[in-house]
Amino acid sequence: MFRKIPSNRTADAVTSQIEDLILAGVLRPGDRLPAERDLAERLDVSRPVLRESFRALEAEGLLVSREGSGTFVADVIGPIFSEPVVALIERHGEAASDYLEFRRDLEAQAAAYAAARASETDIAILDTLISGMREAHAARDQTREASLDIEFHQAIGEAAHNIILMHCLRSCYRLLENGILVNQRLLFDMAGARDTLLAQHEALAEAIRARDPERAADAARQHIDFVRSAVETVRLSQERDALAGLRRTGREMGATTALDQPGRRRRTSST
Repeated sequence: MFRKIPSNRTADAVTSQIEDLILAGVLRPGDRLPAERDLAERLDVSRPVLRESFRALEAEGLLVSREGSGTFVADVIGPIFSEPVVALIERHGEAASDYLEFRRDLEAQAAAYAAARASETDIAILDTLISGMREAHAARDQTREASLDIEFHQAIGEAAHNIILMHCLRSCYRLLENGILVNQRLLFDMAGARDTLLAQHEALAEAIRARDPERAADAARQHIDFVRSAVETVRLSQERDALAGLRRTGREMGATTALDQPGRRRRTSST
């Protein structure tokens, strides 16, 4: 991914190349850069020039150095909301529906762009992810299914070849990775949901592979609509279970209170 620096071989040229790789999503948060000697050779620059570039990128907050471990891409994406807002959203069940409604249009646009712009490499990545999804589905490996689900949608965002859209979607998916708004494991526990999700992902990949933007956007909307409906079903089920639990506790407390009343205790003992 790294290209030799032109004849000027300045730190600014190195910095510019690494910035471009981060902005384009080629270098991701947490990626470890090659060792200093190796990277200097790849870029065809001196190690002092490379170190100067690293210092500039660290000052910009794009790289972080960890003693004994190396140099890494910083967490440049971050969550779409601040932690206090995320905590507030998490306490309100309807926020999950709003989040998916917001994602619906973004996903549809990304899918349409991907169908129109995806390279053969992008298509190959989607095919590999679909293959992995099928294997995880057959093995009933829900953890891997959930991880591949997020990676699949990120790959569509990359295949859209719109930098702003890609980074916006990556930020959105942070809430999925943390299970804050949508608990994917609960979705997978719903009868038939795993089969439906896999079929929808396959249809979405096929529409992109067929270079059909309208069908791809449609497939993305149908997928999000299904997830939104399923999340609402899970939320209502949890609320009903919680309410039923409160009622049972109330009955048990009421029965205990009744037994503690002297008159009620005498009537019970005389029957």
